[in-house]
Parts: sequence; C-alpha cells; structure tokens
Amino acid sequence: MNLKQKLKIFKPLIRDKYTITVLIFIVWMLFFDQNSIIDRISLARNIKTLKQEKERLVNEISRNRESINELQSSPENLEKFAREEYFMKKRDEDIFIIIKE
Repeated sequence: MNLKQKLKIFKPLIRDKYTITVLIFIVWMLFFDQNSIIDRISLARNIKTLKQEKERLVNEISRNRESINELQSSPENLEKFAREEYFMKKRDEDIFIIIKE
C-alpha cells in the first residue's frame, strides 16, 4: 500500500466533523484539562512519595514509643540515656568526650 492509497482511506475520516471533534476532545482531555494525564501522573508520584514518608514516620513513632516505655520502666535506663545523650554527670564525676573522626 503506498501513500496515496493510505490517504484515500483517511481522507473521509479527516473531513468528518465528528472524528475531528472526538480527536480535539481527546487531545484536550490528555493535555489541557484540569485533570489531565500529566497532572494525574504527577499526583500519583506525589501520593507514592507521601505514603513512603508516612510509613517511615509511623515506624519512627513506634521506635520512639518503645524507647519511651523502656526509659519510663527503669531508672537505670533513664540514667544511662541521660548520661549518653545529654552528657549529664554526678557531682563528683568528670566527663571526657571523645570525638571519632
């Protein structure tokens, strides 16, 4: 089939006002509409990122709750945490901080 024969097939379709209207509608919905495909893809990526962030934060919250329960359960753990994180000391102690490079 050469180019002229192909054009003979598509010529009536191109001249038909309904075909043109449908093509314009499809192009409009794909690219220019408020809910276009491009916007939908962008929003889907954003939703995926937000779900991953939510999962990470939920895991962090559960770890923090476990550590709070552990700290509240025993004074030894609380003292250890205060000494390690906030460099607290007793009156007769000296603290030496070693920074690893």
